[in-house]
Order: sequence, then C-alpha cells, then structure tokens
Amino acid sequence: MKHAIDFRNLSLADLAHGVRTGTITARELAEHALAQIDLHNPSVNAFVAVDAQGALDQADAIDASVGRGTNPGPLAGIPIGVKDLEHARGFRTTYGSLHHADDPARNDDSIEVARLRAAGCVIVGKTNTPEHGHKGDTDNRVFGPTLNPFDLTRSAGGSSGGSGAAIAAGMVPLATGSDGGGSIRIPSAINGLFGMKCSLGRVAIGGPDAPGWADLSSRGPMAHRVADVALALDSVAGADPTDLRALPGRVDFSEAARRAEMPRRIGYSPTLGYAPVDDDVAAQTRAAIQTLANAGAEIVELPAVFDVDPISSFLSFSNVGTLHALLPLRANDGWDLLDPGLRMMLERAERTVSAVDYVDAMVACHTMNLRLTKIFAQVDVMITPVFAAPTPLQGQFGLVNGTPEPNWVRFTYPFNLTRSPASVVPIGRDANNMPIAMQLVGGQHDDAGVIGASAWCEGALAG
Repeated sequence: MKHAIDFRNLSLADLAHGVRTGTITARELAEHALAQIDLHNPSVNAFVAVDAQGALDQADAIDASVGRGTNPGPLAGIPIGVKDLEHARGFRTTYGSLHHADDPARNDDSIEVARLRAAGCVIVGKTNTPEHGHKGDTDNRVFGPTLNPFDLTRSAGGSSGGSGAAIAAGMVPLATGSDGGGSIRIPSAINGLFGMKCSLGRVAIGGPDAPGWADLSSRGPMAHRVADVALALDSVAGADPTDLRALPGRVDFSEAARRAEMPRRIGYSPTLGYAPVDDDVAAQTRAAIQTLANAGAEIVELPAVFDVDPISSFLSFSNVGTLHALLPLRANDGWDLLDPGLRMMLERAERTVSAVDYVDAMVACHTMNLRLTKIFAQVDVMITPVFAAPTPLQGQFGLVNGTPEPNWVRFTYPFNLTRSPASVVPIGRDANNMPIAMQLVGGQHDDAGVIGASAWCEGALAG
C-alpha cells in the first residue's frame, strides 16, 4: 500500500519506526525521495549525482532484514544525500572542482557516512557545494548554482547548500554537511532548518586524507528539527583513532533534545561587538529574544563579546589550509581552472600570511575562548543573529540596510575559531518572506546543553 509521505512534516524517528515495524517500507521512502528529486532538482539543483538503482537495492536489503526479524538500525530506511566534499562508496567526490569532475567512483565511505549507513540510511546521491567549500554560497563551474527552494532567485547558502536545499525542498529528510566557518549553520538558517555545528572532534573526521581545515571544520547531519538532528548525531558522533582531534566519551543527543531544558540565563549579543546588522534582521532576532523572555528565560544583554571581527584569523587558517591542499595544481598547469574567487583568495594568502601570522591566529583562538569562558560563567547559552543581512540573491552579497556587504556571514566563523558548539534555530520569515534564524552558542564541549536549549527555544518560538 502506498502511503502519503512528506519528508518536511515527518520526523526521522517516525519514518524509521515505520520501516522497522513494517508499516511502511524502505523502498517506499526511497521511491518517494527519487520522485521528489525528479520533480524539484531540475529547478533547485541540490543533487549533483543520484544512483536510483543503488538506492532501491539498499532499501530492498533493509526491507529484507526487517522481514527476517532483524533490526536494521535507528535510522532504518532514511534516504540521505551526502555533501560532495565527503566520500560515499559508489560515487565520485568532485569537491565541486573541474579537477575532480572525472575522478573514479570511490570504493570507501567517510567515517560519518559509514556510520549513517550502518544505522540503516539509504545513500541516494551527492549534494552540491562551492569548490572546495570555500564560501557561503553554493555554485561551481562543474554543476552550476544551487537555488533556494523558498525563492529560486536567492542563495541556498553554503558550503552545504546542496544538502540544505535538498532537505528544504522535501527531496530527502536528512543529509550530511560540514562546517568550517558556518557551512552547516548558514544553509540551515537560509533554508528554514535546524542546524548544529558540534564541538570540534565530536564527529570524527579522520580517515586516510588529512583534513585541510583541521582546526576549524566539524562534520554533522542536517535535518528539519532538533530531534531529527539529535537522532542522527546519536549514530554518527564519537571518536575514531585516525582523528587526532576526536573527543572521547558519548553525548546522548536525543535525551538532551527530549528534556528541552529552559536555559536559566541567556546571553544575547546583537552584534558580537563588531558587526553591522540589517534593521530587519536585528528586529526579528530581538522579537525572538522577547518571546524567550516571555516564556521565562532571563536575558542578559552582551554588547561586546569580542573586541574586533576575527575575520583575518579565520582566513589565515582557512585559506592557508586550502592553499596547502591545492598548490600541486601549479605543477600540473591546473591553477587557472580554479574558481576565480577561490584562486584570488589563495594567492592573497600566499602573499600575505606568514608563519608568524598563522601562529597569531592560533593565539587569537585562545584569547577569544578566554572571553567566552568568562561569559559562560555567567550565562548558560549565548544567542546572536546568524547573518548581518537577509538572504541575498544567488551569487550576490547580502544587503545591510540596502548597502552591499561582502562579509554578510560575520556571526558564524568566530565559533569555529573557538571550537564551540553552535546551532541555528528558525525564528520566522524576513521582510522578503525568506527563512530567518538565530544562533545559539554553548561553552566548551557543551553539545548536550546546546541541543537541549535549542529544543526548548524551538518549542517556545513555535507558540
């Protein structure tokens, strides 16, 4: 019997429970995902590779295991997309780059994808990303731009924009992302999703390839709601001996989401001390803060969290890391094939970032974390805007009160530098009727606290 399915309205727990109990089949979920991809992907361009037969074969194997009385896992039958910076068996990893567009298919999974597969997920395909994940908008010269399902003229964010748009359009209920400067949080906020950047090392990266942004980037699942992301994190979080930064111990994300404890004191920073903010963004965020105050939370305003915008420290890490990975292209005459914006950033880093500058950036991370340590001695969680501007047109800068702002994502990368757990929670729509969100930041390694506070905020803001 065919069931009415809308991935946007059904929880991962309910979908997986239905598969495990036989009230719905994994094949039905896979067929629905493939049908939605056929329907929406031509306009949104979220998926860059799909293996329909492979997805159906995986789904049939899960249904067969259910028929034998075997539990296929907590994410039984959930169709997923994998960001095209991450390996999935049977798919090439192009990194959105002309240099890798014709690479052979991989015969291995990343640690995260292997754990999702073991939990019962069905790998449907790969999702779009800017070349080597270098910016907060998703387009590249291999596959073109990913567009926002809420408005096809606007950005889907980046660098996990393909994953965010695929979920928002209802193509899949779950996808993978990575966040080295906001790349889970940006597309989650722009596409009306909950997004979580765990503490550095909470979801192991490791594997045979050294991470280019080793001290910045965290991987993790993307989905609609706090409980959905928490359920997936329960399967993928954990250490691996090949990840030097992996954190020991286990966090019960789903339990934290279920408890949804109200933070006793919330620190609210409208600008972090340095960011110009569009009036509409500021008003929407302040209105959400007032709703949380009306629900019982004590709000402590934090005018200045940091003395300066840490963009130079962030770029020292990110651009030098990417430069190290791509320098061999010079010997192969492939440098000119890079995205022009990416190439310009790398050449500037090569000219201007010295070894001392790199160490200065490391010192800045330490200093910024000291500031946060003092703040989190006084509050349980901190809330900020996610962006300085509303969702921009695709390929354009954000507008702060009508003025183009190249650095419209000023609020996310500081918390990659401090390794802090941080999430984004939808708060409504902006003046252009686009999704808007707020950012929650927690103390060092307090992933459970951020998930719990996010779940409480999600409920309070829902009315």
